[in-house]
Amino acid sequence: MEGAGGGGGGGKKKPPPPQLPPINPLRVRAFFVAAVLTVFTSSLGILTTLSQTGGGYKYDYATVPFLSEFLKFMMCAYLLWRESKSSKPPSITTNWKSVCLYPIPSLIYLVHNNVQFATLTYVDTSTYQIMGNLKIVTTGILFRAFLKRKLSMLQWMAIVLLAVGTTVSQVKGCGETDCGSLLSAPLEGYLLGILSACLSALAGVYTEYLMKKNQDSLYWQNMQLYAFGVLFNMARLTVDDVRVSFAKGPWWLRLFNGYDLTTWLVVLNLGCTGLLVSWVMKYADNIVKVYATSMAMLLTMVISIKLFEFRPTLQLFLGILICCMSLQLYYTPAESLVDQGSPPSTKSADSLVSESTGKRKNSSSQ
Repeated sequence: MEGAGGGGGGGKKKPPPPQLPPINPLRVRAFFVAAVLTVFTSSLGILTTLSQTGGGYKYDYATVPFLSEFLKFMMCAYLLWRESKSSKPPSITTNWKSVCLYPIPSLIYLVHNNVQFATLTYVDTSTYQIMGNLKIVTTGILFRAFLKRKLSMLQWMAIVLLAVGTTVSQVKGCGETDCGSLLSAPLEGYLLGILSACLSALAGVYTEYLMKKNQDSLYWQNMQLYAFGVLFNMARLTVDDVRVSFAKGPWWLRLFNGYDLTTWLVVLNLGCTGLLVSWVMKYADNIVKVYATSMAMLLTMVISIKLFEFRPTLQLFLGILICCMSLQLYYTPAESLVDQGSPPSTKSADSLVSESTGKRKNSSSQ
């Protein structure tokens, strides 16, 4: 009995080491898609800049979103057809109450795609990518205002930090430019960048809501989005022709005027980026998308140095560093900030307070 008791009291079993959670194949696939999305997002601004001639576009840039929407619609139609041939047919909702929700993000994306082209006529590609991170600010505000999603104090601090980082990246030193005007791009570029960030956040929040609203096939959901996108872009092109009384002829007869290989790569990039983003919205979340955008910002800066002889400033590097720190802080769970390696016998704050109170009572009674 004593031996058994002594052995039981003297040799406590060590707790087993924590086991790593099993690898989720869907999560691995999400990170792979995010890596591909990073490449496409980074190359979009670069290809759009390369497609310019003399600071402008030889083609009608309003035709690029139209062709990319049409391309995405055809790709999803083919993928949905293949999915319907499988053993498990896809889920499809065709009632009007569901379908009528899809024109809203299509209209927002129509405006956003055209604002992107206008923004790049005022700012360089790296500035464009950095300003794109402002959509985190607008996303946080929209989540709080419309989706009733509460943000922690750390997340609001990250939002403020991100605003500081994007501002720092735009400031040039007094040796480079007139100190009376520290902003390195025209005011129109910043206004368009802010508008683009707001539209991107609004479209993203609403699209994620649509994608996760039911269990419909991703390709069917995309087809509804892109069908309305094609219609809205056709309407926009027609309105542009009406404004000038068809002086250049109808848009469908000059659809490909001024197109070259780079322009077609822009169309293909927009199409593939849209499909990747929809996959992330359906099966992952905005966290993956934001990290992809952040990495695209860094990649764009590096490529711009080689292609456009872009000279990165210290402010730009500091702005990128602050933005990356903000992203990390925004999406870091509060639990991970607590030391998880403390021993179980560590006393909590409440117990320490009660002990100190008891000691004070004992000393006073003596």
